[in-house]
Amino acid sequence: MDSWLKILVLVACITPAVVEARVRNYSFNVVMKNKTRLCSSKPIVTVNGKFPGPTLYAREDDNVLVRVTNHVKYNVTIHWHGVRQLRTGWADGPAYITQCPIQTGQSYVYNFTITGQRGTLLWHAHILWLRATLHGAIVILPKRGVPYPFPKPHKEVVVVLGEWWKSDTEAVINQAIKSGLAPNVSDAHTINGHPGPSSNCPSQGGFTLPVESGKKYMLRIINAALNEELFFKIAGHQLTIVEVDATYVKPFKTNTIVIAPGQTTNALISTDQSSGKYMVAASPFMDSPIAVDNMTATATLHYSGTLAATSTTLTKTPPQNATAVANNFINSLRSLNSKRYPAKVPLTVDHSLLFTVGLGVNPCPSCKAGNGSRVVASMNNVTFVMPSTALLQAHFFNISGVFTSDFPGNPRTTFNYTGSPPSNLRTTSGTKVFRLHYNSTVQLVLQDTGIIAPENHPIHLHGFNFFTVGKGLGNYNPKVDQKNFNLVDPVERNTIGVPSGGWVAIRFRADNPGVWFMHCHLEIHTTWGLKMAFLVDNGKGPNESLPPPPNDLPKC
Repeated sequence: MDSWLKILVLVACITPAVVEARVRNYSFNVVMKNKTRLCSSKPIVTVNGKFPGPTLYAREDDNVLVRVTNHVKYNVTIHWHGVRQLRTGWADGPAYITQCPIQTGQSYVYNFTITGQRGTLLWHAHILWLRATLHGAIVILPKRGVPYPFPKPHKEVVVVLGEWWKSDTEAVINQAIKSGLAPNVSDAHTINGHPGPSSNCPSQGGFTLPVESGKKYMLRIINAALNEELFFKIAGHQLTIVEVDATYVKPFKTNTIVIAPGQTTNALISTDQSSGKYMVAASPFMDSPIAVDNMTATATLHYSGTLAATSTTLTKTPPQNATAVANNFINSLRSLNSKRYPAKVPLTVDHSLLFTVGLGVNPCPSCKAGNGSRVVASMNNVTFVMPSTALLQAHFFNISGVFTSDFPGNPRTTFNYTGSPPSNLRTTSGTKVFRLHYNSTVQLVLQDTGIIAPENHPIHLHGFNFFTVGKGLGNYNPKVDQKNFNLVDPVERNTIGVPSGGWVAIRFRADNPGVWFMHCHLEIHTTWGLKMAFLVDNGKGPNESLPPPPNDLPKC
């Protein structure tokens, strides 16, 4: 064979490997940066000086390496929210669950592979309240040559929703812990880091989304707020929902989405209106008598050729307690369940669990503002106590005294969960996990309680996706409610809202060995103890077992 032909054959053989970028390297430097919002400035914790932080791009099957270096006074961890982390629990990121935090001046390389996922997720700090400003998007593209199961958009835009405090958020939560009462709410909501003009600061600009007429755009919408579920809508435009939490859904049209902290939604928008400027709005959803930041964040959808002085077409945001609007969106979500993207719902159940989620009140002699009491939160009446050694290390190295594996699979005391609260509002405390055999199937009913107040709790499970097979109001009744479960095309998610005064049922397969955090994604409830962990044992052989930790795993 001629030498030039050999070269051509060689190039042809290696080209696919060159085209397919298999390793994505990122450097995240955690630094303080002064930012001005609401006409006042303050230093905030950022990645690479950006708020929101940089977007992490990868394709399905890519290996992702992120070197995180901590240059601030706080201990830091980063969680890759919704990434399955199959056998890479050491890279999951929740402080004192899978790792000790990265201390000032130290670095850690998060090393994981994107397996069987495509869509939008987010990354955020998973320690203290640092995720208020330490967050960003994860965009997972399909494998090369694999199309979207919907019309390809002209352009894709990341839209990160968040909150802004004029005060230092660490001071806000520290004051709340000291008092035993709820913390102050945020001063504004944000769209891509900007609140938009407000009565307190009319001169401040907002995020502008430039569009061309007659095109289709995809918005990758993320709720990175600490404590608030949000409505999102665009004046004069319908949204076609095609994906949530990096799983495709049957497309449906709506003018309003509801999105809880930690959730993501991909929406197509057709720029079919006459040229002009259209208001984009993010406003709070809270259907309980609980204080929220009632500020609406605004941005502008700006058609090309529209003069800057053109008045903006406004939209009316839903009432804060618009439960029907929220339910209309949530109940429309269904898995795509196609041949390429099947919904693999577990049809048999090895563990049938019921966890109550809600608040309580415990004694606190030093809490003068709380009259000697403090508000706490719990699952199955257990207020989780954070350990000082990471649970995953304690499990892997068999370190005793860090946790116990006796988390209750059902409430130890039954009562009318959504009716009048019991006379005793106290909770127990402990660092407890629930143990699962590898590949066992779990049905978990999450039941809200009316103790203090019924409230919607967005619950996030690390390390797994789950199927939402049912939900309802009042107390879960297994004899009646289970007959109505959707086991065909239920939506697949990593974060689900437990409705105020109601319940939600999820199913998943425990096919990921390690220790996996589950908690409310309202940061105040996590701080108060509404959290627990599943310990999934190794299966058979190395492919079903947790490997040893990397050499640079941070030390406590």
